[in-house]
Amino acid sequence: MNELTINDIEAAAARIAGYVRPVTVASAQPGSASGAPSPTAATWSAPPSTDPRGSGVHFALEFMQYTGTFKARGAQNFIQTHIGQGTFPDAGVTIASGGNAGLACAWAAREAEVRATVFLPANAPTVKVERLHSYGAEVRLVGSEYAEAALACHEFVESSGALASHAYDHPLIAAGAGTMMTEILSQIPDLDTVVVSVGGGGLFAGVATAATFHGVRTVAVEPRNCRALNAALEAGEPVDVPVDSVAADSLGARRATPLAVAAAQSDLVTSVLVDDAQIIEARHHLWGEHRLAVEHAAATALAGIHGSGASEGYVPEPDEKVCVVLCGANTSLGDL
Repeated sequence: MNELTINDIEAAAARIAGYVRPVTVASAQPGSASGAPSPTAATWSAPPSTDPRGSGVHFALEFMQYTGTFKARGAQNFIQTHIGQGTFPDAGVTIASGGNAGLACAWAAREAEVRATVFLPANAPTVKVERLHSYGAEVRLVGSEYAEAALACHEFVESSGALASHAYDHPLIAAGAGTMMTEILSQIPDLDTVVVSVGGGGLFAGVATAATFHGVRTVAVEPRNCRALNAALEAGEPVDVPVDSVAADSLGARRATPLAVAAAQSDLVTSVLVDDAQIIEARHHLWGEHRLAVEHAAATALAGIHGSGASEGYVPEPDEKVCVVLCGANTSLGDL
């Protein structure tokens, strides 16, 4: 399967109803989102403030989801589908993950009372490793990049017979992520644009598929040095890219999934690249102005939109309704 459909997302929504938290959508308060950036920030300007009548910038607070990220949606869709079809093995489920997908897989497995084995790079954030253990998963740390952990996970599948899940490259995972978009639209039915950060593209594929079906623009934001989707669009197919960003722990995929590339084949999709300095400043802005503590991957989405007069990024029209997906909050608070 190389392309998602709205039917896949609607089926996922029915399957995971009651297993995940519906996303909360909040308006950025007038005056808060238009505050001047800090004196050290020369690379990013805040987006326009929210208009009291309802236009402007909104935040999808998906970091309030179980396990702290949107990944819970795909994990539940994946596990519940296999349990329902009678295809879940005694060896349990396994996944290679930079952290967040592993957390979601372990949590969903615990909820279903099945086994989970999670492979992570050895440099994964400590907070994520500790939480994996708290969910009862067996944790195996391998290598320094996601690709090395993924290879070890593949070998484990071959030797154990465990069910292989994936951090982003699976239609059930992407369809689960896309359920968030239908929830956003139920709260902002006249939404113009959704802004989402992109790693391997599972979240993007789901959100963009649903958004395009409903005529909503998707802005896909990536770190300049973790540009798997952007590079794939340039090449016309998924290609390997270097991985070097402050957001690499969540957005550090070497290549985009074909599902993401297929979902990007629309005039309603815009690809945007941002520098690490912009990501850091956007994250500081979310904390300083809104008291929202999110990880760098979530701040990457906000970094992709700018107020009028900005030279880069997506610049919303004055009356445009924009929803920025704040996708995760598994982060250390020490550098906020």
